[in-house]
Amino acid sequence: MGGTHPDVAMNLNNLAGLYQSQGKYSEAEPLYQRALVIYEQALGTTHPDTALSMNNLASLYRAQGKYGEAELLYQRALAACEQHLGTAHPKTAICLYNLAEFYSDQGKYGEAELLYQRALIIEEQVYGPDHLEVANDLKALANLYQIQKKYAEAEPLYQRILAIRQNQLGTEHSDTITSLGDLAYIYLVLEKYAEAEPLYQHILVRNELSLGLNHLNSSYVMHNLALVYEPQGKHIDAELFYERALLIKQKQLGASAAFLKGGNKRADADGAAF
Repeated sequence: MGGTHPDVAMNLNNLAGLYQSQGKYSEAEPLYQRALVIYEQALGTTHPDTALSMNNLASLYRAQGKYGEAELLYQRALAACEQHLGTAHPKTAICLYNLAEFYSDQGKYGEAELLYQRALIIEEQVYGPDHLEVANDLKALANLYQIQKKYAEAEPLYQRILAIRQNQLGTEHSDTITSLGDLAYIYLVLEKYAEAEPLYQHILVRNELSLGLNHLNSSYVMHNLALVYEPQGKHIDAELFYERALLIKQKQLGASAAFLKGGNKRADADGAAF
C-alpha cells in the first residue's frame, strides 16, 4: 500500500514541482502523472487533492506547449472542485482562475472573462469586497481588459484595486505603487491627463527615494509624465522629462539608447514599470 498512499503522491508532486521550476520538464512529467494516478485511486477523481494534482500536471503541459492536454486537465480539475466542494468554494475559485489564465494566454478572452468573473464573485462572497485576494482577482480581470484595449472597462477595476491595497497595505507598499502605475497608465491612454499627472508624480518621487535618481524605472515614469504634459501644452515640462529620461537610459543602457519623442509616443508608456 505504501506506493499508493496520498502522502507518496504529495512527495511526488513536490519533487515534480522542483524539477519544473528548474525547467526539467521531462523529469517532472512522469512524477506528476504518477501522483495523479495515486490520488485518483486513493481518493477518487473528484477529491480536491486530485483536482490540485490535475492542476499541477496541467501547468506543466502548458509550459511545454501541450495545450490540448493542459486544457482538458484544467477543465477536469474545475469539474472535480465543483462536484466535490460546490460552485462557491475558494478552491473552486482557484480552479476557475487557473482555467481563465490558460484561456487568456490562448487568446480566448471571452471564455477567460467569464471564468475570472465567476472566481471574483466567489472571492467577494467568501472574503468580502475589500480583501487582498479580491484585489488579485480584480487585477487579473483588469489586465484582461487592458490586453483587449478595453480601457474604460479596466478603469473602475484598477480604481478598486488601488483602494483595497491602500487600505490593506498602506500608501507606500510596493503593490500599492504598482496599482498607482496601472491606474495612471489607464488615465494616460484615456487622455485623462489631469488624473494621470499626480499619480505619476507620486510614483516618481517614491522611486527616486527608494531606487535613486538614475534608476531605469524612474526613467520610464519620467517618459510617461512627459506624455502627460505634452498634449496639455506643457511643452517645457515635457521636454525636461523627455531629456531626463533619455539621459538616464543612455547612462544605464548606452549612448545609442533613446526614447521616442513624437510619432508613436505611447510605445514606452508602460504602466507597470516600477
